[in-house]
Amino acid sequence: MLTDSFEVFDDRFRRYAGGNVHLEKLYTGCRWAEGPAYFAAGRYLVWSDIPNDRIMRWDETDGSVSVFRAPAMHTNGHTVDREGRLVSCEHRGRCVSRTEHDGSRTVLVSHFEGKRLNSPNDLVVKSDGTIWFTDPSYGIDSEYEGDAAPSEIGACHVYRFDPAKNELTAVATDFEKPNGLAFSPDESLLYVADTGATHVPGGPRHIRRFKVGGDGRSLSGGEKFAECQVGLFDGFRLDVHGNIWTSTGAGVDCYAPDGTLIGRVRVPEVVANVCFGGPKRNRLFICGTTSLYAIYVNTQGALRPHP
Repeated sequence: MLTDSFEVFDDRFRRYAGGNVHLEKLYTGCRWAEGPAYFAAGRYLVWSDIPNDRIMRWDETDGSVSVFRAPAMHTNGHTVDREGRLVSCEHRGRCVSRTEHDGSRTVLVSHFEGKRLNSPNDLVVKSDGTIWFTDPSYGIDSEYEGDAAPSEIGACHVYRFDPAKNELTAVATDFEKPNGLAFSPDESLLYVADTGATHVPGGPRHIRRFKVGGDGRSLSGGEKFAECQVGLFDGFRLDVHGNIWTSTGAGVDCYAPDGTLIGRVRVPEVVANVCFGGPKRNRLFICGTTSLYAIYVNTQGALRPHP
């Protein structure tokens, strides 16, 4: 029996909505919770509280919450690379950084063609070790989530960074405000959200879908995959079946690979980002404005394929 935590729009969603499962609030007290990333080896999750300039840590073994880092350069999105290191988008640092195993911070990339990045927002590490990230202007628009400053690049792009070659490439340059992004399970597709409606009246509030070239580094296509029904798409993740679980103003919406909205996890706050975690990767962690939530689902988060 489905609980009131789930809303079904298409019968395909019923297989993913667990019976007798409820949304859990794990922590509250943030100003704007973002960027969850789960560390399987330690069974803990970190996430950003951007305006409070701190990274939080939730321990799955005992439910305790602590401050992982503060100040934290107003970090936003996080992910875990193939070596188990935290890779972060920094608003105030205007860079993508990595936390090494000894806890030290390494700036990976901060400039494009000699100009400072705007404020990297969200990122994903591909199976070949390259880092793909979005660079809207939210962190330089005001003092609330970073340091107010003019854009040196004058545009907001999607980038691919190769740490091995120290090479940064703009792979998509026709976005208003590129935001969340994620690869399909086989990495043949890249999905990218555009939240340009925050700055342009009637602007984009959709997710676009690109084909990844045979070289593994170029994109083609870019058609609109889905239009947000409530609020804006922000961060999202894919499961092993290719479904997109995405943040919205109404909770977490689930889209089938054909672009159909099939279901929703109801959340009482605007959701910014999500990730899968837990020992079986079947627990969806949700950053909802002031709080961290979680819910079990009958699917698993997609794993990076072997290179």
